[in-house]
Amino acid sequence: MLKDKLLTLPMSPGCYLMKNSRGEVIYVGKAKKLKNRVSQYFTGTHDNKTTKMVSNVADFDYIVASSEKEAFILEYNLIKQYRPRFNIIFMDDASYPYIRLTVEEYPTLKVVRDARRLKNAVYFGPYPNAGYARELVDLIHELYPLRRCRTMGSKVCLYYHLGKCLGPCEFDIDPAVYKEMADSITRFIKGDTSEMVDKLTRERDAYAMDLKYEEAGRCQNLLKAIEHVTSGNQVENEKDRRDEDFFAWYADKGFISIVGLLFRGGKLLHRHLFLKPLYEEPQEAFESYLMQYYNRNPEPKILFVPKAMDITSLSEVLSCRIQQPQRGQKRKQMALAEENARINLEQKFEIASKQESDIEEVMEQLAELTGCDTHRIELYDNSHISGEYAVGAMVVYLDGKPSRRDYRLYRVHNRNNDYANMQEVLYRRFFRALKEHTVMPDIIIMDGGASQINAANEILSRLRLNSIRVFGLVKNDKHRTASLMNSDLELLEIDHDSRLFFQLTQMQDEVHRFAISFHKKVRSKEMTHSQLDDIPGIGPKRKKALLRHFGTLKRIEEASVEELSEIVGNKQAVIIHDYFTQHENVL
Repeated sequence: MLKDKLLTLPMSPGCYLMKNSRGEVIYVGKAKKLKNRVSQYFTGTHDNKTTKMVSNVADFDYIVASSEKEAFILEYNLIKQYRPRFNIIFMDDASYPYIRLTVEEYPTLKVVRDARRLKNAVYFGPYPNAGYARELVDLIHELYPLRRCRTMGSKVCLYYHLGKCLGPCEFDIDPAVYKEMADSITRFIKGDTSEMVDKLTRERDAYAMDLKYEEAGRCQNLLKAIEHVTSGNQVENEKDRRDEDFFAWYADKGFISIVGLLFRGGKLLHRHLFLKPLYEEPQEAFESYLMQYYNRNPEPKILFVPKAMDITSLSEVLSCRIQQPQRGQKRKQMALAEENARINLEQKFEIASKQESDIEEVMEQLAELTGCDTHRIELYDNSHISGEYAVGAMVVYLDGKPSRRDYRLYRVHNRNNDYANMQEVLYRRFFRALKEHTVMPDIIIMDGGASQINAANEILSRLRLNSIRVFGLVKNDKHRTASLMNSDLELLEIDHDSRLFFQLTQMQDEVHRFAISFHKKVRSKEMTHSQLDDIPGIGPKRKKALLRHFGTLKRIEEASVEELSEIVGNKQAVIIHDYFTQHENVL
């Protein structure tokens, strides 16, 4: 069947989707000529990893594109949609923080993780050291009276009275003042602190001459803070202060190492390292990786890549300039990136290879024990205290490794009934999966024995998902993992000293940790709930303002409409007063 289908492939650019026997997309690739590229997988010899991928292919689909650029973009979107197990995917959920300065009439400054959310903003970074980014922003807030609030109210807040905000919410401030302030902050973040240092030095000396030692001491402390925050920046290229990235790769032994040297304002901010198994041509993997990386992070002014690669496709999809240095300082920095990629692979290959080999062996043992494929495993657990604050949790393992972006949390409503709570979680999970045609697990592992297994089987049977096998991790009288139970309630023997038993225990601990963490968060939130949270129109800001003014909830209840209106306005004051009057009558 595959050979016949290969004959029908066009000699056009496009993307191909490799599928396993269950119809799941396991690999997405792009090609200048679909027929030539796809046929290569099924002819000739390949390395072990590509052979492993091809052995899982039972069928394929393809999408013809009008150009190579369109195929490039389509490939990225398909990888993002299907997250195929054999594609190189930028999996670093703990992305590096950026400093964001909004471009608006009254700008704000904060540390953010999502650097592509706002278009009317300037981003600085990335900052591998999140603590440094926060420290820098805190210092800037001490030096410049920027707006702090997310949404401006109608009256000034505490920051205004402390001299840390100009109060644009209540007073008319010339936008030019904020424009000048934003320009100064931009220069400060980029390393030009001389303007602020000169200003603080003059102020310190003037205060000292007038014997205002407290104010002079504050200026001196700020000068020390500037020196401390900026002392860690090593200028790598003083002549060239552009934002530049140098990315290179090195492939060997079935792995690819990708390294990025990130320069911002002429300073080397970070060395980005990435190492993954390789199932495709190195340049294809490298291009795919850069496409994903710059979809999550701002592009630099110039991206430098190795001179040996073809940059035609990449130049069409990225808006920044792409250069391949041939000589001089830029070539030396590219050589440094290439050397880092080689060293990164050689140093980590043995460990990475052993870890991958170990986990593959463990998953093969589990597949043999259960008689099921073990590519995607979902584990479930509940948590509550005497039925209060009940929650459910799902964690996902792909090929034995946690896939945290697939984790899910649930608020459940059956109080002290673990059986019903688990059924609610499973029904919501799989009903939605059927409705939205999302991926299904190969097996489910419950944190519990017969009762939890029966709960799962009943829901799966009701939804006609009998092909999904259910297992349970049974604990002993000391509440420790003892054995694995199948859907027929038979105990499957596992050596307690084996790597498989250790892996299952880790999985059980992970789902339990995830459920407990959410339970504690819910409990903490519920315990700090007050009657103010039940009043329409009272958000965190108004709640805080009321409590700050009146001091206690009792005094808010006893306040008149006139007293309340001074804080929240007349309309909201009437709503609050009526709420407490009705509540008092009910009691």
